[in-house]
Amino acid sequence: MGNFGEDLRMERLSRGIALEDITAVTKISQRHLIALEQERFRLLPGGILSKGIVRGYVGALGLDQRDWTERFLQASSASGHVSDDDRSWTAFASNVGKARIMRHDAIEIRLRWAGAFLLLLTVAAAAFLTVRYYGFRVGWWPTLLPVEEARAAYNSSMTYAHTLYARVLSWFKG
Repeated sequence: MGNFGEDLRMERLSRGIALEDITAVTKISQRHLIALEQERFRLLPGGILSKGIVRGYVGALGLDQRDWTERFLQASSASGHVSDDDRSWTAFASNVGKARIMRHDAIEIRLRWAGAFLLLLTVAAAAFLTVRYYGFRVGWWPTLLPVEEARAAYNSSMTYAHTLYARVLSWFKG
């Protein structure tokens, strides 16, 4: 057998198929097909994608995909182009899966903390309402915050807020 690219080109020409026809059928870029025929493996995307391009090309020609894929791997390794093997893609897919699991765990932890916070808030509200109910019933709740003192504190805080607002507004006006 000759070299990979020349043999592939000769098979295509012997069948009378143009590169445009292969591109139309496989949706593989014509520049990738030319790179295969000229054995410019560095122009290919690499790894499993390059194997897919070879499989699509030879499948469109009606050739044995497994045989031509093996020939491609031999030719690319002989040319010095190091292609990724399937193990690195398996490791990549495994890492993607782990990242998704970690993201899922992070969301689950956040939901647990949010649930714990809501539970704490509910318990605090229930405790406050219980103490208030029994305080009114026994009679000590109204004396806890006398109404006149609370009203005076509210009025003084509102006066302070109004003067602060007037000062800030005058400062912005110039």
